[in-house]
Amino acid sequence: MSSDDLPAGGTEPYRPVLGLSDEPPAPRAAAWGTVFDQPEPEQLIELTVIVPARNEEECLGACLQSLVSQNEEIFELGKDWELIVVDDQSTDRTAEIARGFAGVTLLKAAKLEPGWTGKNNAIWTAAKRARGRWLLFTDADTIHEPGDMRRAIHEAERHKAGVLSYSPRQIVSGLAQRSLMPLIFCELALAYPPAKVSDPAQRIAAANGQFLLIEREAYRRLGGHAAVSEKVLEDVELAFIAKRRKVGLRFRYADDALATRMYRSTGAMVEGWSKNLALLFDNALALSAWRAIDFFLLFGLPILAVWLWNAKFAAHSLQWLGAGWALLLLWARTLIRFYARVAKSNFGFFDCLISPLGLPLFCILLYRSWFQHRVLKRVSWKGREYPG
Repeated sequence: MSSDDLPAGGTEPYRPVLGLSDEPPAPRAAAWGTVFDQPEPEQLIELTVIVPARNEEECLGACLQSLVSQNEEIFELGKDWELIVVDDQSTDRTAEIARGFAGVTLLKAAKLEPGWTGKNNAIWTAAKRARGRWLLFTDADTIHEPGDMRRAIHEAERHKAGVLSYSPRQIVSGLAQRSLMPLIFCELALAYPPAKVSDPAQRIAAANGQFLLIEREAYRRLGGHAAVSEKVLEDVELAFIAKRRKVGLRFRYADDALATRMYRSTGAMVEGWSKNLALLFDNALALSAWRAIDFFLLFGLPILAVWLWNAKFAAHSLQWLGAGWALLLLWARTLIRFYARVAKSNFGFFDCLISPLGLPLFCILLYRSWFQHRVLKRVSWKGREYPG
């Protein structure tokens, strides 16, 4: 089923929430907590799932299959929940693939106005028409486990969280991805510990737009995606607003709920992390320097130890040999500590083991992201440029 028309108007015994105008408002008019005038739908349903998609023909089919397969008698698609795909000016088969799934509503993203990113604009297009008491924003490159949506709603209600976000299990392939991604995700785990993110007493906040579940009234209090219209890291920005507005934020690693393959090429990975790293880590340059030191310790210490051992025929050979063994012990300690750090990424043993090979690329991407945001003040993603 494909339609641009969803029921609107009327009232329902549920607090007024979105009430959004047809045109995207200017960013300054979208402060969180804003209440708009559009009436609520005639009848709210349990959940609206929104999937923004721009040239996602390689992954959208698997995502939608994992979602529509959750249709069941007690959780019926079209009755208890709805699934909306927003085609963000795709030039491939994205729209055709979406039309091939029964029960999926396909919308075209509204005209992209200045002050908006493409993703936020696409999500906002669907959010204005959403009928769900809960809104789930999920990316086209995700694959959902059976029942994850219903379980997520129950989890959010149990923990009194207006915003629930999952960090998915990451699917990686090729040496560049398998060595780099554990490095990035271990730094994310250390910078945004889920326990602290979920603690209302802590100021730290984070969310992952690959799975972002928000209760309808909480979404109104946040100001919706209009409140972060120009942000390229909209999920983290919404999380910070959620902390300030005290709507309840819960965040955790959830390999039991879904998986994602973020990038299908090294070029896409470089572009994606260049867009995000400087926003995720305020100290991107310092972090790059520290990881460069890790690289030289991990690869330089064994070389230096061997060089010292080769001096055994020279004068004071015993002292040189002892220094070589001392360096080797220091290298072993560095390696163990490095692995313990990277293991926090939730990647497998082999990926963590080869992660030192990704250190040079990680350092380069940290610098590249810093340069784009702080010097050039612009970033690119999927054929569009945004202010850095």
